[in-house]
This record gives sequence, C-alpha cells and structure tokens, in this order.
Amino acid sequence: MLGIKRLGLLAALVLVGVAPAAAAQAAAQPSTQDTQYLQAVHQVNLFEITAGDLAQQKGQNQRVKDLGAMLKTDHTQLDQTVQQTASQLGVELPNEPSADEQAVLDQLNNASGEEFDRLWVTSELAGHVQAIQATQTEISQGSEQSVVQLAQTALPTLQTHYDELVQLANQLGIPVPQTSASGTPSPGGTGTESPAPGGTGTESPAPGGTTESPAPSES
Repeated sequence: MLGIKRLGLLAALVLVGVAPAAAAQAAAQPSTQDTQYLQAVHQVNLFEITAGDLAQQKGQNQRVKDLGAMLKTDHTQLDQTVQQTASQLGVELPNEPSADEQAVLDQLNNASGEEFDRLWVTSELAGHVQAIQATQTEISQGSEQSVVQLAQTALPTLQTHYDELVQLANQLGIPVPQTSASGTPSPGGTGTESPAPGGTGTESPAPGGTTESPAPSES
C-alpha cells in the first residue's frame, strides 16, 4: 500500500550473493561480497540513525519513540565497527543512504501522527527483514573473516530489532511479514501493507525473488 522501496544494494546481496570461488582470490583484498556488504550495511546504519531521530521527534506512540531511540543507539554502535573494518580493508563507504532509503526518509518527513507511526513501523519491518537476509548471506558466503565476524555480531541485534518491531506492529494493528511454521519471518509478507524491501508495491516479490528465500533466524 505504501509503495516503499528499500535497500537497493542490500537487496542485490540477497538476490545474487557471491560465488564461493571468490574466497580463492588474493587474501589482501576483500571479496566483492565482503565489500558490498560493508557498503550496504553502512547505508542501512545511516538510514536507521536518521529514522531513529525522526521517530523520537515525530512519533505519536511512545513505543515508536522509544524503539526509535534504541535503533539509533544500536546502529550507531554497529556503524563504528563497520567503519573501522572498512578502513582496515581499504573499502570506501558511501556518504549517505541509498536513493531508495532516502525516498523512505522523505516520506517519513512528510508524514505525521498515526500516519507517521504506521509508515515508520512498516518500513522498519521491511528493512530489517532485508538486512537480516543480507547479513545471513555474508555469514555463509563472505571470505574476509573480520567482515564475517561483524555480520555474526550484527545478526542478533537485527533480529532483536525485528522482534521488537513485530510486537509494536501487533500493538498498532499493522500487518507484519508472514511467518512460517517455525515462527520465523518469511520475507515478502502477505502482500498487504508490508512490502518487501526493494519492492515497488503491495505485491512485490520476496527479496530473493521467490518464496523460498531464507528467512531470518531467531536468536
């Protein structure tokens, strides 16, 4: 319904990944998978820090304000590690969120009251599903140990954020991504009001392009 587009580079990581053969490349350089993950997660952090500020300033529901503050703190801390790791590996990081992420921030800036709360929660749910999937991809396909370790550290935090967002969505009556029998979120959702990250409408396909994309695991 909201037509939110999210995380272009991050979506590419979920869709494509990098062939395991990349691990055989020279150890002096991080693989394309590692490089793109660092760049994408940095952009996510920039988005989340700004979105967290907006939640505290514009949120109508106190839980939206509180969760925004938590996300800002956690993503600020995560980004410190991202920047340190990227510097050590000689990876250049973007200076701003992706175009899709900026479009969401623009929508949030133009919203207010209950509309803001619903838009914020919906976009955060979609974004965290995508971020969790891309982080899982890095853990399984990354070749630079420092980046893989960063992803392993980030995953529980991202999952905690997702779980908190689900609780808040239920409180506000906002649809959440469809869950599987095991209770883990199934990206792509139900096709109603919770578009998949990177999607363009209410019937966007799941980030992996099919309904068989790996779902975020519970921590």
